[in-house]
Amino acid sequence: MNSVNKTLYIPLYGKSYVSKKGLFLYDKKAEEIWEAEGFSLKGKSKSKWLAYYMGIRSAVFDEWLKQEMVTAPDAVIIHIGCGMDSRVIRVGTENHKWYDVDFLEVIEERKRYYANTDDYQMIAGDARTCDWLTAIEENKSAIVVMEGVSMYLTVDEMQNLLDRLCSHFERLSLLVDAYTSFAVRMSKHRNPINDVGVTEVYGIDKPQAYQTEKLAFVKEHTMIPQKYVEELKGFEKFLFAKLYAGSLSKKLYRLYEYQKKQSLNSNLSNCCLCV
Repeated sequence: MNSVNKTLYIPLYGKSYVSKKGLFLYDKKAEEIWEAEGFSLKGKSKSKWLAYYMGIRSAVFDEWLKQEMVTAPDAVIIHIGCGMDSRVIRVGTENHKWYDVDFLEVIEERKRYYANTDDYQMIAGDARTCDWLTAIEENKSAIVVMEGVSMYLTVDEMQNLLDRLCSHFERLSLLVDAYTSFAVRMSKHRNPINDVGVTEVYGIDKPQAYQTEKLAFVKEHTMIPQKYVEELKGFEKFLFAKLYAGSLSKKLYRLYEYQKKQSLNSNLSNCCLCV
């Protein structure tokens, strides 16, 4: 795998680690794959603090997705940059069609542990080209999650991807985490992804940077909710809160929700009618 693809092992390790400790999320599949692959991580990428962060981040994405699936029962789910993540197992399809998307070599690796079904399909494709969208026949409504992906795409590449998604679907909701420009500068010295050979990343300082003519920023979400910090004890809880849940964390990472503008306007209209 190339360096970017190898980054998938960092969150995989994190989810395996917290699952074994009974923290934040239950992910036996991550435990199984990590044990079988035996991939060697070193340095910061195998830090327990980073593992806690990865586990909480995934739990936050899972929660948002579950809520969106209830409000949009006809939507397809698209997980862009799925890596070896078992979100489809943790969340469940609940009668939604689910598509996991990643590079060809990642999907080939993934097929060793996952199988396509009527409700679940793996698609090989590059988020930057969007050719993979032709494999998705549905075009009404989509819920898209991009966890740990945007930092590998330029702003232009992100806007192109989001424009293409908006053109394909009548309604669209998206949750994406992003680096800040400060995080990009810091990553040259202290980013765990350097341990697997990644040196080029991108960030934004305002959520409007990803807006397009068709897509609007809705709100910012809390990356590290306090309820998850409370699962830790003693010094671990204190230090994690300082490193990953405080003001320093907000200078580095942000979590943004977007909707296709037509969908957003419709939701606002519905809210007005209900008042």
